[in-house]
Amino acid sequence: MLRSLNEEPSDALELETPPGAAGLVETGAGVFGHPAADGRGPVAPSRTETREAASGPLQSEAAALNSWPAKPKRTLSLRISDSAPLLPPDSGDRLAAEQYRKLRTRILQHPAAPTMIIVSSPGSGDGKTITAINLAGILALKGEGRVLLVDGDLRRSAIHTRLFAPQSPGLAEALAGECTLEEALLEVEELPNLSILTAGRAAGNPAELFDSSSWVSLAAQFREQFTRIVIDSPPVPAVADYDLMADVADGTLLVVRPDHTNRRQFKTALGKVKPKLLGLLINDAADWFLWKQYSSGYAYYRRSADVAKVKKG
Repeated sequence: MLRSLNEEPSDALELETPPGAAGLVETGAGVFGHPAADGRGPVAPSRTETREAASGPLQSEAAALNSWPAKPKRTLSLRISDSAPLLPPDSGDRLAAEQYRKLRTRILQHPAAPTMIIVSSPGSGDGKTITAINLAGILALKGEGRVLLVDGDLRRSAIHTRLFAPQSPGLAEALAGECTLEEALLEVEELPNLSILTAGRAAGNPAELFDSSSWVSLAAQFREQFTRIVIDSPPVPAVADYDLMADVADGTLLVVRPDHTNRRQFKTALGKVKPKLLGLLINDAADWFLWKQYSSGYAYYRRSADVAKVKKG
């Protein structure tokens, strides 16, 4: 079971042309033709003239184009409060960190061997966004390939606010053809294996963007460039977006929250995700009295680690 500190009920719906390009078009009359002696108009150049022209301005323009420096990658430095339930491996809540490591192990050992994972929930406030961020972070810490975190909730995006990242350009702009995937990606400085694709700003209905060949093509790019992809989607029963996203994904991790998740919404969501259900994750779970033995054992493990640290010092 997963436990998350200070989970806010609202988080679930929020957890350039290079120089020379013009020259390649407007290459002058010496390339496409030259005036005739009698003034009747342009005459097609000879083969010799064509070869000379090709070895002149065109060649230099092409060389300038090829030497144009690549656009630098966009980077993000994480600014996360110690009290926030994000990326727990570096926080004081070791029990929560261990639960995420167990989640990572079960994902990596799952018989379906999922590469593209959707993290969703029955409704608002269940903790799917927090879970998606932490799952991507713990997978990146493993250091086995590149990990991509995608904010697929274009209606009420939250990842950019949680991580203090720019909202645009993001997924919406990439789907609309306004930018490339590389231009929209953010590389996390503290976790070199982790990239983030924020939601961006959708101009129209998000379902239209997902119900297109652009989404299928973009998902294929995800698989080509990354080892694991974690997608934070809208709640399952809310809109059609989830179904369209699930078509190209390998499986869904459904997040629920005790004393919060609506039972009717849960039954509806479970029925929809069942064909691709990877597992059910209980978020923000309180300690149970029968876990006493486990808690004591964990406390002993923690004390042993602290003692070992003191001995090394």
